[in-house]
Amino acid sequence: MSALGEPHLLHAAWVWAGVAAALLAAEVVSGSGWLLWAAASAALVALLELGWDLPTPVAVLIFALLVIVSTLTARRYLPRRRAPGAGDINDNVGRLLGQEGRAVSAFHDGRGRVLIDGKEWAAELETGAELEAGARVVVTEVSGARLKVREG
Repeated sequence: MSALGEPHLLHAAWVWAGVAAALLAAEVVSGSGWLLWAAASAALVALLELGWDLPTPVAVLIFALLVIVSTLTARRYLPRRRAPGAGDINDNVGRLLGQEGRAVSAFHDGRGRVLIDGKEWAAELETGAELEAGARVVVTEVSGARLKVREG
């Protein structure tokens, strides 16, 4: 406290609370899940600073150890879970399997173009037959930038 009885705003606990808030904000923006443990560790160091006036090197060492232990513990005991059959949402091509779309133009010799999720793709029919424009299709296979589809 200062001479007037006001809390000292430059106390190390406030600095660590600010670090925790910044790391938490970065976690919210990135959604990675890894910065959460660093944010929690910084918050814990802030709480420790309230009880004890730790020297800065000791506080940094405690923070580093807490980050390492909490991250490794989370990685070991809190594996990421996904719904059965759910693919990686960042896999733009793999997530096309099973998606429905429409033929942009008529298919000739089993080849044409389809529109899926607002994007146009080169496609070929499994049967190699003809297909008229606007027909519904379902993606059955992805081969590079070409989709294999069936009428659906």
